[in-house]
Amino acid sequence: MAAELSPHLLSEKHRPTLDRALEAIRSRDYWSPHPEHPKAYGEGGAPGSLGAAEGKAAFDAVLHTRIDLAQPGTDGWTGGEVSPYGPELAVEYPHADLDVLLPAMRAAMPAWREAGPETRALVCLEILARISARTHEFAHAVMHTSGQAFMMAFQAGGPHAQDRGLEAVAYAYEEQLRVPRTADWSKPQGKRDPLALHKTFTPAGRGISLLIGCNTFPTWNSYPGLFASLATGNPVLVKPHPRAILPLALTVQLAREVLTEAGFDPNLVTLAAEHPGEGIAKTLAVRPEIKIIDYTGSTEFGDWLEANARQAQVYTEKAGVNTIVVDSTDDYRGMLANLAFSFSLYSGQMCTTPQNLLIPRSGITTDAGDKTYDDVVGDIAAAVTGLLGDDARANGLLGALVNPDVKARLDAAAHLGEVALPSREVTNPEFPDATVRTPVIVKLDAAKTDGEPPYLAECFGPVSFAVAVDSTADAVELLRRTIREKGAMTVGAYTTSEEVERAVEGVCLDESAQLSLNLTGGVYVNQTAAFSDFHGSGGNPAANAALCDGAFVSNRFRTLEVRRQR
Repeated sequence: MAAELSPHLLSEKHRPTLDRALEAIRSRDYWSPHPEHPKAYGEGGAPGSLGAAEGKAAFDAVLHTRIDLAQPGTDGWTGGEVSPYGPELAVEYPHADLDVLLPAMRAAMPAWREAGPETRALVCLEILARISARTHEFAHAVMHTSGQAFMMAFQAGGPHAQDRGLEAVAYAYEEQLRVPRTADWSKPQGKRDPLALHKTFTPAGRGISLLIGCNTFPTWNSYPGLFASLATGNPVLVKPHPRAILPLALTVQLAREVLTEAGFDPNLVTLAAEHPGEGIAKTLAVRPEIKIIDYTGSTEFGDWLEANARQAQVYTEKAGVNTIVVDSTDDYRGMLANLAFSFSLYSGQMCTTPQNLLIPRSGITTDAGDKTYDDVVGDIAAAVTGLLGDDARANGLLGALVNPDVKARLDAAAHLGEVALPSREVTNPEFPDATVRTPVIVKLDAAKTDGEPPYLAECFGPVSFAVAVDSTADAVELLRRTIREKGAMTVGAYTTSEEVERAVEGVCLDESAQLSLNLTGGVYVNQTAAFSDFHGSGGNPAANAALCDGAFVSNRFRTLEVRRQR
């Protein structure tokens, strides 16, 4: 039977999008094919997409059900997710016998390899298109596994995640085309006939790719690795975080559906949900069949993967200590508002949230006059209080704490120094069981710490340290030490001095960190745009890869050559 999704049909539907994505990664200009606004979906929006009510109904319909993916080796069922907002999801997922599932995935590789880079890319775009059509459904799935507020779950878990997946496909496609498919080679031999060979070059995937998902951004952090591996010819085994299975199970379900319709083995994408406490990531990571690993999570496990999964190409995003140097500003109110939003968004549960503010104890110059260290810290605290003073607005920005560990760190942080802004509890009337807390800001002095100071460890969650330093020069040196020893996903600075700007930029170039300068408007240090911004650098301890660049995709495949005598 002919494939329902022929290469010709896939090309008609998606080749223009692929071409535009290729243009975007070269120009670094703004572009996205995935609308950010909820009203862009459903009736009057994107054709075939679910609107708000339909998406909510689809999410509700999957609760208390079993998602049967028809995978080989299913030996039972597992689940147990509880929303950070309170309700039990009660969805069951297949549990796999890996000794059956992994060989089935390997068997799917030859036909996928022979399909070539373009067909693989277009199949990936069809998967992304179907995910996009169900963005409203995915938004609820992300919200109720991560604790993100709905609008953030809609945007970050939907179009922004889809953009990052498409970006990875574009890079993968481009890297695979660097070598021609065929070449006729001839070497002159003087009076003798030339040496002549016909050569073929085939980009071939390394093997099974293991995707280890995270709790806080189950789609955003997973789609780059998933689609980079799939587009380069590798089957992908998706191992979700036990508290955030649903968004990735739905993704696997759609991917298998598309692969089948395109005439490929659906076992190119499978799910590895685990029983409570089973901890299969360590077991999987060192299996010889696993050739690629994508991981987002703690530094401890990321370091373990890098040290022990020696048979695999490992891509990690771990923990860092994100730092902002405050030297001076010509828009004091804008700086305060920008920082307040950056601290508050998703209760600081982002790998890019700024943690440390380095402020000279002598104060800073601003367009609103000179401000002391205490003035700056107090005004930032007031800005956060003003932003989150209304509970409805606060719930929309903060979401819910994703797990009890975050709350424990938040509570402990208040005992580390002088509290400039205490955290307060916020009630969510729709979800009274949700744990919603505003950020805490703690004052610390760089000159008064014994041993390793608390600000040199990541305190994941709504915790910020306002660190008094002797001077801006000391702040720059502390920034250097922080990036070099602990890593950073993002760095920010506020200054009106070209000299200070050059110094901070120099540190970030030396230590390989992404820098944002003088953000006072609607762009925040903890947000990055696909096709233009690089998420992480891959050059400091926070991550060994960047989303997304050529290095993120190029080592997922090897180019294999066959030479024939002519």
